[in-house]
Amino acid sequence: MRPAATSSRNSRLNCTTRKLRNTLTGDFLVTYSELVTDDDRVFKALSDATRRLLLDRLFVNDGRSLIELEADLDMTRFGVMKHLRVLEEAGLVVTRKSGRKKLHFLNPVPIRLIHDRWIDKYTERRVSALADLKTELEARA
Repeated sequence: MRPAATSSRNSRLNCTTRKLRNTLTGDFLVTYSELVTDDDRVFKALSDATRRLLLDRLFVNDGRSLIELEADLDMTRFGVMKHLRVLEEAGLVVTRKSGRKKLHFLNPVPIRLIHDRWIDKYTERRVSALADLKTELEARA
């Protein structure tokens, strides 16, 4: 009887521990199944240095094929394809078929929306304060 009691007690503890862990950390929500926004996808895409490098290359020369994008990277074609898929899901890269090639184009709109939402509102006060200071100094002169 003793092993069964211990087993029952351990399973109750494990269940309690799992419930506590889920309430404290939201463990089941870490995958962001339904809570993912467009901003989250853009930030995730921009968080990786390789993806930023791919965006920089598309900024310099838009409409590149996978072969052109993978040329200087030290990774496999499939690794580059995975990075491009993340960029496409975020809306930062748009593709178009041209014959047998799939061309990749930069879409700067999501980055601009992030800029307008997160950067502009924090710099607005400083810029307006500098403009007010300039006006006041010119009035004194």
